Amino acid sequence: MSLETGRPNKEIMRDLLARIIEGEFLPGTTLPSETKLGQHYGAARGTVRLALAALEERGLVSPVQGSGWVVRSSRHNQSFMELRSFAQWARSKRMTPGGQVHQVEFCTASSGEARKLKVSSGSHICRVTRTRTLDGRVVMLERTAYPEWIAQEVASIPDDEASVVDVLQRQFNVETAHAEYSIDAVAASRTDAELLNVRRSSPLLRVRRVSFTPSGVPIEFGEDRYLPDTVTLQVATSREHSALTRSEFSH
Repeated sequence: MSLETGRPNKEIMRDLLARIIEGEFLPGTTLPSETKLGQHYGAARGTVRLALAALEERGLVSPVQGSGWVVRSSRHNQSFMELRSFAQWARSKRMTPGGQVHQVEFCTASSGEARKLKVSSGSHICRVTRTRTLDGRVVMLERTAYPEWIAQEVASIPDDEASVVDVLQRQFNVETAHAEYSIDAVAASRTDAELLNVRRSSPLLRVRRVSFTPSGVPIEFGEDRYLPDTVTLQVATSREHSALTRSEFSH
């Protein structure tokens, strides 16, 4: 049964994305032909091709000469049941992580940063803003505040280093033992939009985190803003144990 006619390429892309994520089209399989997809969506072949090209940019499908479009993978999943940095997780999925620092600022901690880092108000910190990539594609904007005891070490790390966590452990013996996360959605600010190449107010998935040494000393307080259709964050729960809590904003 065909869906409603005349669907624009963005709607087709989103529907195909959902079908890939839900497992209707598995990695390694070939999608229906552009002609059949056009008939299904009631759209011209060129419109379907634009939708498929958008999925290709996201690394989900690839054109294969003589075979059509092949599914590469579903969206990348990241579980909070394992403590891994962005780079460590990416490598475990056979993807190439990257990073580029845009700003390093030595400044005074805000009240929120001081509270998360367990330092006194007005303490000196190092703020780092950088974009993160998967296989060369920018997927996330990362803003991280580091306390004074580790600020100089962080500032000495090359701007294009893929994993700050790895360098801190390897070169400075700073081990991340556990972390706390909170997740919500926000609208892209003007700076977000410029660095992520999206429109201002575009929806972004925000993950705020605080990581700690084995003795409970905060290492960093970070805020990661992910582009849509790039990663899926997973949390496993049970009757006996749950790492997930829900909070609501008071009005």
